[in-house]
Amino acid sequence: FLQGFSSIKQDVNKTTVEEFILIAFSDLRQLQLLLFFLVLIAYIICVTGNITIIVLVRTEPLLQTPMYFFISTFAVLEIMFVTDAIPKLLDNLISGNKRISFIECFTQMFVFNGLGATECYMLLVMAFDRNLAINNPLQYSAFMRKEIYSLLAVAPWIGGFAASSVTTGFIAQLNFCGPNQINHFICDLAPLQMLSCSDPSMSKLVSILTAIFASIFSVLIIMSFYIHIIKAILKIKGAEGKQKAFSTCSSHLVVTSLFFGAVLVVYIIPTGRESTQFNKFLALVYTVLTPLLNPFIYTLRNKDVKSAIKKVKSLLTHFLVVFSSCKQIN
Repeated sequence: FLQGFSSIKQDVNKTTVEEFILIAFSDLRQLQLLLFFLVLIAYIICVTGNITIIVLVRTEPLLQTPMYFFISTFAVLEIMFVTDAIPKLLDNLISGNKRISFIECFTQMFVFNGLGATECYMLLVMAFDRNLAINNPLQYSAFMRKEIYSLLAVAPWIGGFAASSVTTGFIAQLNFCGPNQINHFICDLAPLQMLSCSDPSMSKLVSILTAIFASIFSVLIIMSFYIHIIKAILKIKGAEGKQKAFSTCSSHLVVTSLFFGAVLVVYIIPTGRESTQFNKFLALVYTVLTPLLNPFIYTLRNKDVKSAIKKVKSLLTHFLVVFSSCKQIN
């Protein structure tokens, strides 16, 4: 990471490009204000929803389990993910400030791709957790001690940012002498590689290999876990038992499908300049829409979380009643 950023500083001195222009959705013109409010509302709901999940998991004894620990860690990841990309997009849409400095651009790209890869690995860890819980329920508690699931929660962050350091380091070696207009709302790998004045072949190869390892590798293992899970569920006697077992992993399956579906199209399938516009809109799916839906997916389909929310509501109602009574007495 440090070597990559030292390379960036060296390249700044060698290149005429000192800043980039994020075109974002300038072609929409009159719709930009509407898009601003939609993205702003989505961002607020996303952050609020994920913070709610974190608070519930930390305060509700019923949710003090490895599964909910991973869900709360995933919620922290989602907040950081949207915060890295959305504020700059909102500024772009409302003020027309499309400029981003060279270092800011590479920093955003490093963090964005690091968090994206971390999310891939975190979904893999969560699938492993559900597979272990359903296929080995008797050994689950003994294996999933606090130090073990804490380590499993930290490992994706290390792997994700290590992968991002590699891709950022290779792109930092490229020369940028103009043009400097990025047809995207964030600084990302492919748009920057297209602007390079030097040969980006090696950088593209490393980016694709890193993306394949982070996404396809994770998808294949997650699929194997779910095949194992489905086989175990089918062996359970009684519809109620099957439904209960599947409900513990259905939310994760939905989130995984939404996230990887968009990521595979953007980062794995070869694309040209003509598909950049499509990828830009598709990026909104995993940057805004998926993080927005995740809190609702985990709460609306999860009885334990809904029960915890009801408890919090009742406590807040009781507090408001007591506060109102005290106010009337005074």
